Amino acid sequence: MVNISSDVIRGYNDTMILYFLIQEPSYAYEISKKIKQHSHDKYVIKQTTLYSAMTRMEKNGYVESYDGYAENGKRRTYYRVTDLGRQYYQEKCEEWILTKEVVEYFIEEESNGYD
Repeated sequence: MVNISSDVIRGYNDTMILYFLIQEPSYAYEISKKIKQHSHDKYVIKQTTLYSAMTRMEKNGYVESYDGYAENGKRRTYYRVTDLGRQYYQEKCEEWILTKEVVEYFIEEESNGYD
């Protein structure tokens, strides 16, 4: 099985994170588990990548953090998406459609195993 290169997907980490935060506020570890599950174990986001993305998105005003408590009573930093973050998510989704369209021009059907 071919793994996804972190270089290929790096520009869309924010999109994946925001996808889940638009649904509901969450904390970083839970988001990483959801990304792994939702990608059917094809992509595992590294914790350092996740936390740097959260820090960057908070600095840019796409998310905001707040203190909360997990079901087990453990204190966690939760994140919620802002209106600016929703707008950024939409822009990234539109960008992906165009990116996918352009890259597909260079993908040969024979090489993808779907003969």
